[in-house]
Amino acid sequence: MEDTMTITGQHRGSLAGLKVVDLSRVLAGPLCTQLLADHGAEVVKVEPPAGDDTRSWGPPFVTEDMSAYFSALNRNKSNISLDLRTRAGQEILTKLLHNADVLVENFKPGTLAKWGFTDPHLRNTFPALIHCRVTGFGIDGPMGSMPGYDAVLQAYSGLMSMNGEPDGTPMRIAVPVVDMVTGSYAFSGILLALHARQRTGTGQMIDCTLLDTAISLLHPHSASFLTDGEIPRRTGSAHPTIAPYDVFHAQDGPVFIGVGNDRQFNALLELLGLRADPRFATNADRLANLPELRGLLASRIAEFRRGPLTKELLSHGIPATSLHNVAEALNDPQVLHRDMVVELDGYRATGIPIKLTETPGSVRTPPRPLGADTSTVLSAVGYSPDDVDALIESGVAQQHGIDPVRLADAFQGGA
Repeated sequence: MEDTMTITGQHRGSLAGLKVVDLSRVLAGPLCTQLLADHGAEVVKVEPPAGDDTRSWGPPFVTEDMSAYFSALNRNKSNISLDLRTRAGQEILTKLLHNADVLVENFKPGTLAKWGFTDPHLRNTFPALIHCRVTGFGIDGPMGSMPGYDAVLQAYSGLMSMNGEPDGTPMRIAVPVVDMVTGSYAFSGILLALHARQRTGTGQMIDCTLLDTAISLLHPHSASFLTDGEIPRRTGSAHPTIAPYDVFHAQDGPVFIGVGNDRQFNALLELLGLRADPRFATNADRLANLPELRGLLASRIAEFRRGPLTKELLSHGIPATSLHNVAEALNDPQVLHRDMVVELDGYRATGIPIKLTETPGSVRTPPRPLGADTSTVLSAVGYSPDDVDALIESGVAQQHGIDPVRLADAFQGGA
């Protein structure tokens, strides 16, 4: 494998030269820092001796100590393993922060303060540092400091109540959407804080919670409730305010058809060989007579094969698709054309969703083994070889992986 930080240092992504200390685990924080790393930031992931919880979230596993789950969130980062409960570990973190622009963490509220890194201490000691904190509910208020995973917040926020069939029970959304959007919000918040720092010269706290994200995802149900006071009901795959917008079954499998206006609806009727009906003239009419409309469309769509049908619908400006499984989606020609599946040295993952023409992101290094870069990161922040050996021997730092990486320029300069 090539020199990780040499590659990173030469990369001219939008965030080249930005130095990030990643203390986060699980999903939202690691996704945020991976987005930063994909666009050129130099990210050092600091894991406890036992590693990020998600290293064991399998099968499947990529390597003995790395699940597929973990591998999808931690590329383009160097990796150091520290016991931050120790005074020596805390001193190492201080050295890292002295040369960092951004700190990302999702500890239980109070954990950093217990180790001496209170909010006032961080502001006073590292005035230019941008500190991004991710928690479940925030650090204060009636639910402040309470723990929360993605599914807990889906349930708490009302998001889960909207997912599922009308006559079924509430269901967890199958992907961890709250965590993933929180990671994206954290990424955006860091970019906002970096822009503000250009004017002020000072950093700030970015306070992201899974709760805030989950509430923000309730649209359009939240907007409807705040307007008419009616508690929204589950509609399955259908849309609560647009019709037809749902899954239908063709001869050879399910398709999704989304009609957003009257022109599209009239074109749909024509392509299906159906006559106009005053019961369905407007979107409001279609919603008022939805059972009749669905029955009419379902019986006709069942006569077609899904491939030719969706191709014809799309050619006439009607949004439609075969309902793909994950394998079909990740092998789809358009997905591959958009570089949304990447491969590097045996590493396979989804690609970079933010495309920039002049400073594109890149996948430069696979996720690293736990502690693979411990000695080189410690050397880069001023520890002698003897000091590094002593820290590893004492258990303060761990060197778990083979370390071919040289981080000669890591964490020099910065905030």
